[in-house]
Amino acid sequence: CSRPQKVCLCPFLPIHPLKVSTCLYIIQHPAEESRVLRTVPLLAACLPPDKCKILVGRRFSEDRYPELATVCRNPNTLILYPGAEATNLEEITAIPSSPLVMIIIDGTWSQAKDIFYKNSLFRLPKQVQLKTNISSQYVIRTQPTNTCLSTLECAAAALTIMEKNKSIQETILRPLQALCSFQLQHGAQIHHSKEHLLKNGLYDKPMPKNKRKLRRMELLVNNIKI
Repeated sequence: CSRPQKVCLCPFLPIHPLKVSTCLYIIQHPAEESRVLRTVPLLAACLPPDKCKILVGRRFSEDRYPELATVCRNPNTLILYPGAEATNLEEITAIPSSPLVMIIIDGTWSQAKDIFYKNSLFRLPKQVQLKTNISSQYVIRTQPTNTCLSTLECAAAALTIMEKNKSIQETILRPLQALCSFQLQHGAQIHHSKEHLLKNGLYDKPMPKNKRKLRRMELLVNNIKI
């Protein structure tokens, strides 16, 4: 896990990489590389190298990423990105015999939105989303809403559904739970979601002057999906 011995997460990782048929492509915003507490390295440590491929960047053209372009055109490829056009992953019943590929964008919500809408390749796969009311266990980082999940949590939930194996989620979440526990023991504080802070009058930052951002704040308070 490349962490100091006192906070080593290796005992919480699976002894052997999980056996899965689904291949994940993690599209990572460059800003995520500099973050100390990232979840994607933990996810990659749980899976075989050929089942978790990480591509870092903002723009992905067919010329520069021919392999990714081929993947996006594969009828067995799905992209996990919520929205009106997305189908709930749990409702996809026609699982093909050949392995599925899942594309997941790793970054803040604004970064993920920028990557999704400014790369035409990512509109080729079938768009899916997770239908869940589970709160994130990644409590050392602020989420927009109570049900927003980290990249690792999204991948764990998606793999559990696609592989039809509930133990996958438990195994992948174990190092995340240990990470948060270690950080809290060493002075970190629990980060409530922005939604929670706004609804309970605990948001202590200046409200945005930008009307669009202010509107997003109002939607969070009123519990309206954005």
